[in-house]
Amino acid sequence: MDADNTEELIALIKKYQPDAVLNVALPYQDLTIMDACLACKVDYIDTANYEPEDTDDKEWRAIYEKRCKEEGFTAYFDYSWQWAYREKFKEAGITALLGSGFDPGVTSVFTAYALKHYFDEIETIDILDCNGGDHGYPFATNFNPEINIREVSANGSYWEDGHWVETKPMEIKREYNFPQVGEKDMYLLHHEEIESLAKNVPGVKRIRFFMTFGQGYLTHMKCLENVGMLSTSPIQFQGQDIVPIQFLKALLPDPASLGPRTVGKTNIGCIFTGVKDGKEKTIYIYNVCDHQECYKEVGSQAISYTTGVPAMIGTALVMDKVWKKPGVFNVEEFDPDPYMDMLNRYGLPWVVDENPQIVE
Repeated sequence: MDADNTEELIALIKKYQPDAVLNVALPYQDLTIMDACLACKVDYIDTANYEPEDTDDKEWRAIYEKRCKEEGFTAYFDYSWQWAYREKFKEAGITALLGSGFDPGVTSVFTAYALKHYFDEIETIDILDCNGGDHGYPFATNFNPEINIREVSANGSYWEDGHWVETKPMEIKREYNFPQVGEKDMYLLHHEEIESLAKNVPGVKRIRFFMTFGQGYLTHMKCLENVGMLSTSPIQFQGQDIVPIQFLKALLPDPASLGPRTVGKTNIGCIFTGVKDGKEKTIYIYNVCDHQECYKEVGSQAISYTTGVPAMIGTALVMDKVWKKPGVFNVEEFDPDPYMDMLNRYGLPWVVDENPQIVE
């Protein structure tokens, strides 16, 4: 099965006749899978937004450069390609649910839940993604290395006062004492839920995303970047084209192999500030997940678990018609309560801290 081939995907869907398609392929295939779902009038769910595999494609690059000028951020991935399907999905009477992983996904549901139950208006959102796990390798990535390294080596950006502010890669660093994990260094990245939350949270003044990295990871990544191994552009080697970052992916440990050797915990959540009944308020909603407990249950480490469970929940809510309306939607556009209930039931319990440490 070639997920880049819409006709093959249509044939597969027609063969099995599912009620919905959960896309856990690479972000490169989002659009072909959405096209197949449209052709078959089947609901669509994914965990990450579209980005192109070939960033040198002339047609894509012309659209990309126009977006960079108009929007003010240079990340390869954005929601515009999938949001463009809204009318098509609406006319077909089917639902496309975008970004039902953990981040994006649960972090956006946390936002909708906070707005519904704790705030009249949210002013700032800091999304904090901490992996306190240790797999014992000098360098490895917790999911597809090509996607992961492209993301963390790109410029950072955040939303403030109605526009994007872009930063150099890893330019902004903060320290945070994560519950059940401890103090970690974290760095500001561009992340896709910032784009949708900026549109869907009325009056929000600032949205930032931080992810933790150890110094060893950053040193390895910088060395690889300096010798060209993070490049997405093909080079000629012994008579054939090779994309350096794809070659690097083949050299690194398979993320699926990390489960039995990864120890420690993740902590992923959001710190919100805003106003309730005329008074300023701050809360922190987060989940802590244990790598070894996840491995005992499903044979994978917590990064896979915290993506897979929310993907299942989003799919179940669409299939059960709890989250069901024609068009293309991000998760924060639906009622968060049933999603939050299912997180508690299916292994991702969350905590609300009403007196948290804030991020400067």
